[in-house]
Amino acid sequence: MHWDAVVEFPKMKVAVSTREARVTGIRYLSLTEASKDPENELAERAVRQLERYRGDADAKFDLPLLIEGTEFQRRVWDAMCAIPRGRTLTYGELARKLEGAGFDVPRAVGQACGDNKLPIVIPCHRVVAAHGVGGFGHSNGGYLLEAKRWLLMHERSADAFELRP
Repeated sequence: MHWDAVVEFPKMKVAVSTREARVTGIRYLSLTEASKDPENELAERAVRQLERYRGDADAKFDLPLLIEGTEFQRRVWDAMCAIPRGRTLTYGELARKLEGAGFDVPRAVGQACGDNKLPIVIPCHRVVAAHGVGGFGHSNGGYLLEAKRWLLMHERSADAFELRP
């Protein structure tokens, strides 16, 4: 995939892609990936906002986003955006908020979290397992799990943090 910018974060690099004046993707990359200066004005704007968030978990995002997904995925992503910074919900708790989908909702919630193409802005890291951090980006280990842990710790700085053991 082509990235329009790659910025350094603790535990990861964060890549941004843009198309037609909208942010189309944000992805966590390993620390071994090269950083990259923004290639366009929107990528520069996204990098500035990501850097502001990196320094202050209360920073807000104001980016034009291209959000593509099924109706159910969009419902999950909307629900994730409603989780306050410094708080978490389990996959099951989020599933109960979305009941009525007619299939294995907790598993579908997990899949929608992993399919999120705009993490940090759509905070899928705030959804955790009933007995631990859970997975991240369809992964159960490595730098992605370390990235999730960093994001959760970063956001707990101002409020009580509810990460289940």
